Amino acid sequence: MQRVLVANRAEIASRVFRTCRRLGLSTVAVFSDADSELPYVEEAALAVRLPGNTPGETYLRADLILDAAARTGATAIHPGYGFLSENADFARAVAEAGLAWIGPSPESIEQMGSKIESKKLMGAAGVPVLTAPEAPTEGDLPLLVKASAGGGGRGMRVVRSLDALPVEIAAAEAEAASAFGDGTVFVEPYVESGRHVEVQVVGHPTGMLIYGERDCSVQRRHQKIVEEAPAPALPEATRKAMHDAARAAAEAIDYRGAGTVEFLYDAARDSFWFLEMNTRLQVEHPVTEEVYGVDLVQLQLESAGVIAAGEPAVGEPNGAAIEVRLYAEDPAADYAPQVGTMTRFEFPEVEGLRVEAGFASGSTVSPFYDAMLAKLIVAAPTREDAARRLISVLRRARVHGLRTNREQLVAVLSDPRFVAGEVTTALLANGPMVTEEAADGAESPQESQEHRLVRLAGSLALVTAAKAASPVQSRIPIGYRNVVSQPQRTDYADGTSATWWGERSGFRIEGGRVVSASPTTVVFEVDGVRSRYDVAISGNRIDVDGPAGHVALEVEPRFVDPATQVAEGSLLAPMPGSVVAVHAQVGDVVAEGRPILVMEAMKMQHTITAPYSGTVTELAATTGQQVEAGTVLAVVTADTTDSESEED
Repeated sequence: MQRVLVANRAEIASRVFRTCRRLGLSTVAVFSDADSELPYVEEAALAVRLPGNTPGETYLRADLILDAAARTGATAIHPGYGFLSENADFARAVAEAGLAWIGPSPESIEQMGSKIESKKLMGAAGVPVLTAPEAPTEGDLPLLVKASAGGGGRGMRVVRSLDALPVEIAAAEAEAASAFGDGTVFVEPYVESGRHVEVQVVGHPTGMLIYGERDCSVQRRHQKIVEEAPAPALPEATRKAMHDAARAAAEAIDYRGAGTVEFLYDAARDSFWFLEMNTRLQVEHPVTEEVYGVDLVQLQLESAGVIAAGEPAVGEPNGAAIEVRLYAEDPAADYAPQVGTMTRFEFPEVEGLRVEAGFASGSTVSPFYDAMLAKLIVAAPTREDAARRLISVLRRARVHGLRTNREQLVAVLSDPRFVAGEVTTALLANGPMVTEEAADGAESPQESQEHRLVRLAGSLALVTAAKAASPVQSRIPIGYRNVVSQPQRTDYADGTSATWWGERSGFRIEGGRVVSASPTTVVFEVDGVRSRYDVAISGNRIDVDGPAGHVALEVEPRFVDPATQVAEGSLLAPMPGSVVAVHAQVGDVVAEGRPILVMEAMKMQHTITAPYSGTVTELAATTGQQVEAGTVLAVVTADTTDSESEED
């Protein structure tokens, strides 16, 4: 019996297992200690533990993967994406072990594995390429430093001054070495408002197949977060030229299996250039599957000889599909990854919705891997329909326990530029998108009222939960006082609060009435309109889902432990991770924004900068140190010279 081991984790492992089960193939999962409770482990027929947590200890250990295959009787290995998926040596080792490698040949991987060499190869094949001069000048700016061996935004830096080029190259080399084991980088021109358009190819036993293109232009930190098929607002002649160029690229290396040829498209000049070829299945492959009615994993299995090859049809795209990547991260804090428990992780049933998730309610998100929680894909007759349904899914989802980029995704899908198909890689260049009202510094009356009710719902649910848990309080009306002088009040960590009164008959609020209140549900009536709020309480965190979507609240403790206080100017670790670089010493005078330390977590590096001009008076972290979230890394004491001189 054919048995497929997936040398990967989370949602991509689940995705491959689903096709294997449909085709009657047995499956094997491998898992690290941190992933032992994730859903994909239970979905496989067999599972093998890889001792340790970090990628270097587990999913990047070819010897452990091959040993797991031998112990379980696996006959084929699917690498998923990332980790060893584009490692030619691993592909060879799989074949030498007598197993089927579900991917392209090692030679194809090597030819496209170096972005430097692949550009030379593509130029020779007649595919347009983008190159920078060996000695760039000011006129060549801006430039983009990229990792030769990687992708996903790791080892990538935008450079806008020649003085910064050496520093950014060094930073990119360090990040690339950490993520891919190869610190080689190169420099190319940076197109400010380009589009990222990629073509799906499949080197199949029946011939080279082209399954259209995808637009993946909406990115943050050079990582895709919204992808769609087909690409909107693309001239038909350009579309055909891209398809032809992708075919030429794949045929130039005798490509086998599923792969993606990526292009940078400049709509203003209607020109495109080869970026790279991913010799594996892409994260965003579901949108292509939805519009073409194809299973790309099945085509991979057929191309590798695991199952007999059929006669795949390649027709015109049907409708449109949009995918968003839901990440455990805080867009408002430079996309700092979040770790902890997803207390609730549920999605509504919507026509055309496909959920590719690596986590479930109760799953723990660790600091060791990528922060992606799930991919949400909606297929519909039109692009507008798909976007509208996807917004509804995001707003109605129950995603509790950690901060995510959900609201940013809603903002992107609602943005007039996205709606019009005017997507570019610069859409999020200036940071997280916000509502028009927030950008103007004010909320609309309707939003203000909605936010007030959300805070009230959290407060009343918290109070009723405390009452239900206390035998004494349960016999007393909630918040009841013989002489009512002031309302009861709940303070939240964001500086907001909620006020209410407790009476013999229940709760009283300003401007409306409380229809009902429990620890999980609160219903208000304001001006004859009822609104319901579902509430989940976990410690000091309160998740409220209402008519306008989800809001996470954190209750401000009434009494603060002095031991938890930190000195002003303290630089805290935003997440668990390791310190990979220290750029200052005690006594250094630094300017606002000066890099002090660099941390690495979830395969990304995060620079921690001085909050203002001053002096480094304490440095509590060293290179290589593992730290927990909230750890004091350094202290910068403010420079008061300017303010004192102004007073004089």
